Amino acid sequence: MPKMKTRKAAAKRFHVTGSGKIRFKKSGLRHILTKKSSKRKSDLRKPGFITSKTTEKTIKVMMPYAN
Repeated sequence: MPKMKTRKAAAKRFHVTGSGKIRFKKSGLRHILTKKSSKRKSDLRKPGFITSKTTEKTIKVMMPYAN
């Protein structure tokens, strides 16, 4: 059976942790930062985690070899 292909766009954006959660980088921290509060910017620095089970399954299908 041939190898399954990984969707490279998903592989660049998501990372599966050891416990199986899907981690991603939050958006909105590249430019136009002066109008954003310090609290908002510090929250954007922290990783986000996928909470929807449906989205989680979709991402795991796109990355068959990520745990």
